[in-house]
Amino acid sequence: MKAVAFNGSPRPGGNTEFLLNRVLEPIREAGIETEMIQVGSRTIRGCTACRQCWKNRDRRCGVTTDEANDLIARMIGADAMILGSPTYFADVTAEMKALIDRAGYVAMANGRLFSRKIGAAVTVNRRGGAMHTTDSINHLFQISRMIVPGSTYWNFGVGREKEDVRGDEEALANMRDLGETIAWLMKKLKD
Repeated sequence: MKAVAFNGSPRPGGNTEFLLNRVLEPIREAGIETEMIQVGSRTIRGCTACRQCWKNRDRRCGVTTDEANDLIARMIGADAMILGSPTYFADVTAEMKALIDRAGYVAMANGRLFSRKIGAAVTVNRRGGAMHTTDSINHLFQISRMIVPGSTYWNFGVGREKEDVRGDEEALANMRDLGETIAWLMKKLKD
């Protein structure tokens, strides 16, 4: 079993990565393999609607000039994926949106590859917009027939500058609970 977190923030080591690591910690403690992938600093272009994924059905996007296919392969190989993004103008980062669009389309074209995998959104906002950002990520999970676990509250933290979310005690407790819930669910689904 493997849980993979995808950090859509262009700032490695920032608030989004910190919260994603809070989610991964109890998953690792449960003996499940985890991985953190930095997405926000990679070059990923948006979907071009070329429909090559539907024509080829080879689990890959037809656009091969960027890093999307590597990320899509890691999503396919994961039992649980946690997508994290800071809030940019009340939505996900451009890199995260490109990954969502392309990975979702490839998964659908190839027999709904994400079906019954676990998916969780983690977002950070300075003041507002976190719910829309969370919804944008959850739309991928819902349309892909994925299982979206709940937690003690919405999966977002409040902060702007690096390390600000360390002071958001409610978010820290929620992320830990989310990780525990994902680990529990992964083990139940394996049985």
